[in-house]
Amino acid sequence: MTGSLSVIGFGLSAIGGAIGVGLIFAAWISATARQPESAGLTRPMMFVGAALAEALALFGLLLAFIYSGG
Repeated sequence: MTGSLSVIGFGLSAIGGAIGVGLIFAAWISATARQPESAGLTRPMMFVGAALAEALALFGLLLAFIYSGG
């Protein structure tokens, strides 16, 4: 088997980021469905949460490149 184990680490971090973003958007849709008038207040919080979850996946990509030696 050839390759680097850092690819597996990046795959796991990408899965975690995808699950996190999915949960964030599902919670926002549920909150907006319950109280539509709060959509304007909760939308910026949703985008900040999604950005933070995606940042963790990008850190995983960065670490995959660092530990692969290239």
